[in-house]
Amino acid sequence: MSESQHTPDNSCERSADQNPLTVRGRVHSIETFGTVDGPGTRLVVFMQGCPMRCAYCHNPDTWKFGIGHEKSVADVLALYDRNRPFYRKGGITATGGEPLAQPAFVGALFEAAHTDPKGHIHTCLDSSGITYDPHHPELFERLLANTDLVLLDIKHSDPKGHHALCEVGPERPLTFGNELSRRKIPVLIRHVVVPGYTDSPAELAGVGRIIAHWNNVIGLDVLPYHTMGTKKYEELGIPYRLSGVPAMDPKRIPEIRKQILIARALERKRLGL
Repeated sequence: MSESQHTPDNSCERSADQNPLTVRGRVHSIETFGTVDGPGTRLVVFMQGCPMRCAYCHNPDTWKFGIGHEKSVADVLALYDRNRPFYRKGGITATGGEPLAQPAFVGALFEAAHTDPKGHIHTCLDSSGITYDPHHPELFERLLANTDLVLLDIKHSDPKGHHALCEVGPERPLTFGNELSRRKIPVLIRHVVVPGYTDSPAELAGVGRIIAHWNNVIGLDVLPYHTMGTKKYEELGIPYRLSGVPAMDPKRIPEIRKQILIARALERKRLGL
């Protein structure tokens, strides 16, 4: 995948003095009562566009850039206000697609959430980090300065395995993880376990070693691969690359999670952390 395909989409970029409420972005859809994308009940904004092609992605309709619904930050907060009492222990989550591909919009949304005159709104970023550009950190400053929690997806610990699974390498996601650790932004790690792809002892140990280097990890969610998104591929005419791969047995998840955490603990001990 070319470098340009990793570049953040600045088509709706804000000027330095622009009111954050007027910043616009491309949104695929909005879920008003999300309960799995961050703490509490949340307004979940699915951003449009993602350069990754994860074989198990259940939202392939969010991949394409330049389409979707154009929304302003004010539009999103107005929807939040309609159900504000239900979000008392929750907040707003930006997911996708890849929310980091539209840093101007998500940054403005999170800034407006933190400065909302009706009260601070908790912000959560659900991201793979694939569009984080360490050569232009200024593009992400407003976003990260106003992020309370990151759900960081670790797709695969091995570069070849990562490319086979997602059609891109892991370099930028790992760089993004390092930046989050440097900033001490709380991170909840997510890892999808696919039979035959990400469930080997070597892979699980690799994930544990990666996250051992980050001091801001507050939890680990190990998610079993499922096949519920295959119908979307049929509707979109996209070949499903994991055809024939069975769903992961949920009963295996506790032991798999334990293996990752043991590897993390051993690596942190080795590093003296």
